[in-house]
Amino acid sequence: MNQEPNNEFFGAQKYVLDPELASIVNISMKLEMPLLLKGEPGTGKTMLAHAIAENLNMPLIVLNVKSSMKLVEALYQYDTLTRLNDSRFGDSKRDVSNIDEYIKMGKIGQAFCADQRTVLLIDEIDKADTDFQDDMLDVLDQMQFDIIETDKTVTARHRPVIIITSNAKKDLSDPFLGRCNFHHIAFPDPKMMRKIIDVHFPDIDAKLAKHSIEAFFRMREVENIEKKPATRELINWIRALNADPDFRSKDLVKGRLPFLGVLFKKSSDYERAKYPGSRSRY
Repeated sequence: MNQEPNNEFFGAQKYVLDPELASIVNISMKLEMPLLLKGEPGTGKTMLAHAIAENLNMPLIVLNVKSSMKLVEALYQYDTLTRLNDSRFGDSKRDVSNIDEYIKMGKIGQAFCADQRTVLLIDEIDKADTDFQDDMLDVLDQMQFDIIETDKTVTARHRPVIIITSNAKKDLSDPFLGRCNFHHIAFPDPKMMRKIIDVHFPDIDAKLAKHSIEAFFRMREVENIEKKPATRELINWIRALNADPDFRSKDLVKGRLPFLGVLFKKSSDYERAKYPGSRSRY
């Protein structure tokens, strides 16, 4: 496996990075350990992998974990159906006697076979069962896996930068946690949120930024909200406010909040936000 000098990660154009997070990213790359990120949805866990790939000029490969997923799907797939059809109809350019022709790399396999170092994002690992989690880390430790059908071993050409995210919906095993570095990304406070908004809207009116952020955090405190609006909802909300020629930022101070459907995506949450203090009709 080829080794390359580790680059330093300093953030990306539209990713506001705090020093503690930058440090754990860089030490994880130096120690060649996966970095496990936890935090509520919308705190920027997934976007961090995009920012690392952008900043270090590496390809990004994303494995979206599903509850029913088997590890082999993330490594490779053997396309038996296509091979069967090719053997029956005989009009394919593939050599049906060569099983390698019908092996397709999964996301981890793609990262291992890439010609250059990649960022491998394993998103929402808490959806997978414990066996998947632990077996996956065995593969990532060894940087290789076997293709049973061809009795061949795939060894990583370059060790990927591995970012693993979890929404903490299910506990991860102790062996899994012991083999990762860890960082909890807290939800941005108003000061950090202003920095994020300024990055996305460099020419934003100061009053609009102030009043929209204040209203956003008030909305997050409405009682019994199931899915609180996250940073991406605030960004989209500001886009909507900017697009409305009749909108005035002073309306937010007066409690007139248009486009609540941009912030709240569940009917019950929308009703609670629209009529705070009253019982939802849902």
